[in-house]
Amino acid sequence: MEEQTLSLSQRTVTGKKVKQLRKEGILPVHMYGTGIESQSLQGAASDLRRLLPQVGTNIPVSVLVDSSDDENICFIREVQRHPVTEDLLHIDFIRVDVTQTISAEVPITLTGNAPATQQGGTLLQPLTSLLVEALPMDIPASIEADVSGLDDFEKSIVVSDIAIGDNVTVLTPSDEFVARVSPPRVETEDIFDVDGDELDEEGAEEEEGAEESEE
Repeated sequence: MEEQTLSLSQRTVTGKKVKQLRKEGILPVHMYGTGIESQSLQGAASDLRRLLPQVGTNIPVSVLVDSSDDENICFIREVQRHPVTEDLLHIDFIRVDVTQTISAEVPITLTGNAPATQQGGTLLQPLTSLLVEALPMDIPASIEADVSGLDDFEKSIVVSDIAIGDNVTVLTPSDEFVARVSPPRVETEDIFDVDGDELDEEGAEEEEGAEESEE
């Protein structure tokens, strides 16, 4: 996994005054976790906006504070956005010990083509991520599930079908559905009698028999 690096600086502005920081293109950041005291930091909004979609919450980030040589291996823990504009307001980073296992949600990416979709079915993905446990640097960026074996509507992929490295433990229940192909809906034509009342199948057959006897 390619490690991402982010440079931040100490922040002295707090409270309502951080609004001015945002106007200047600077976002407030909070870093806490193993081996450090909680720190109020800040960074360029452009750098953080670019970083966020690349790392999500499961890819480690090497955070450098000011000119210090100390490396902080962190994960994004929480992201605050404006409720209307969705603009970034604040990001929390949690520092981890690279020698201790952690848990993280890892997105599932479906690969291949499911042959059953050629029969009119719809590929469904009930589960979009797995909860895993591993050393911080062993957390995968994503997990692939190959759907090319879904050649009929009876087959499915569950968590236990996904191959993951020996250094990663899956915490999500093994029998949860990851993907399957739903069969196409069969539309039935409603049948009505001469008075406009809907008939069930038996009633329709009786009416057809009556019409034949009249003929």
